[in-house]
Amino acid sequence: MLKFPIYFDNHATSPMDPRVLEAMLPYFTERFGNAASRNHKYGWEAEEAVEIARKQIADLIGASPKEIVFTSGATESDNLAIKGAAYMYREKGDHLITAVTEHKAVIDTCKRLEKEGFKVTYLPVRKDGLIDLDQLRGAITGKTTLVSIMAANNEIGVLQPIGEIGAIAKEKGILFHTDAVQAVGKVPFDVNASNVHMASLTAHKIYGPKGVGALYVRRRNPRVLLTPGIDGGGHERGMRSGTLNVPGIVGFGKAAEICRLEMASEGARIGAMRDRLNRKLHEGLDELYINGSTEHRLPGNLNISFAYVEGESLLMGINDVAVSSGSACTSASLEPSYVLKALGAGDELAHSSIRFGLGRFNTDEEVDYVVAKLVSVVSKLREMSPLYEMVKDGVDLTKVEWSAH
Repeated sequence: MLKFPIYFDNHATSPMDPRVLEAMLPYFTERFGNAASRNHKYGWEAEEAVEIARKQIADLIGASPKEIVFTSGATESDNLAIKGAAYMYREKGDHLITAVTEHKAVIDTCKRLEKEGFKVTYLPVRKDGLIDLDQLRGAITGKTTLVSIMAANNEIGVLQPIGEIGAIAKEKGILFHTDAVQAVGKVPFDVNASNVHMASLTAHKIYGPKGVGALYVRRRNPRVLLTPGIDGGGHERGMRSGTLNVPGIVGFGKAAEICRLEMASEGARIGAMRDRLNRKLHEGLDELYINGSTEHRLPGNLNISFAYVEGESLLMGINDVAVSSGSACTSASLEPSYVLKALGAGDELAHSSIRFGLGRFNTDEEVDYVVAKLVSVVSKLREMSPLYEMVKDGVDLTKVEWSAH
C-alpha cells in the first residue's frame, strides 16, 4: 500500500527510525536526570547514557568519544567550528577558505567573519560540482588558518575528495573542517583517514531526532582548540555550555549505531533504487539533465533538471510527492538555487530542477509511482511549451533571433 504524500525529501530531514524512538522514550520519563547532576542516581544514569551515545557516534566516524562535542544541530556545529577556530587562531592569521556551494550555515558564518575583518576565499566548483584541488592549493597563504569544505552537498549529493583536501591541509599546517552532515551514516567517513580536524554532524539526517547535533574536534596531532560560542557552566569540555538534551543525544547515539551496522547493505539498496528512478525517468522522458557528478555522489541523491518545463507548475503537478527544488533552507526565496548556478546551470534549468532524496523507508513501488506521475506531468507541460516543440522540430534555440514587441 502506498502512503501519500510519498516522501522523497530525505536530505531535508529523515523520518525517525522506530528503534531510535524506543531507545529515547525512557529518558523523557523515568530517567529524566540532568547529565551534569553528579550527586545522585538520576544524574549518573543520564551521564552514563550520554557517554554511551558519545561512543556510538565516535565509532561511526573513527573518533574517540572525548572528541565529540554535543550541540543543538549542524548549524550550531558549523558556527562553533568556523568562528571558534577563526577567533582562537586569529594571531596566526585571518584567512579562511571555503566553497561557493557550501550550506548556508557555512557561507553565512563566513560572511559574518568577513564583517569582522577576516578574509575569506570562496572557491568555485567545476561543472560536476567538485572543487579543483590545485585551486585550493593556490588559495592557501601564510595567513590561512582554516579550510571548510563539505563532505557531501545537500542539494546535488556530490562527494568532495575530503581525503585529498585533508592531506593538503595537513601538509600546509592548516585546520580542515568539513560539514559532514549529509555524508555521515550514508557513506564511509573516517576522520583519521581523511585528516579531518573538525566535522559537523546532526541526528535528523540519519533517522534520529531533530534539535541535536555534534562537532567532532580532534584532540591530538594536532590538538584543536576553539573559542566557545556559548558561555555558561563549562559543559562539553568548555566548548559548548548548556544542559545536555539527554533524550536527543540517546537517540542520536542509537541512530549512529544503526548506521554503522547497516550502512553498507542500506547504501547498496538505496543506490539501486536511485538508479531505478534515474533509468525509468530517462526511458520515459528526454531533455533531462543530471546536476552534479554521477560518479562521486550519495547513494540516495538524484538532482535532475527537466528542460522546457516551468518549475512551479511541475511541483504543483506532483503535489502528492514530497520533493525539494533548491535546498530546504533557502526555499523561502524564489531565486534559483545558488548551488545549481555555481555548476553553470542557466536560470531556466535551475528553476526546473528537482532534488530527489531517497532513504531507508522508501520502496521500489514508490519509485515506480513517482516515475509514472512525473512522465505524465512533464509530458503534459511540454505539450504546452512552444520551445519544446521547436527543439523537437530540430530548431537550434541558441540561433533564434527573438523579436521584441
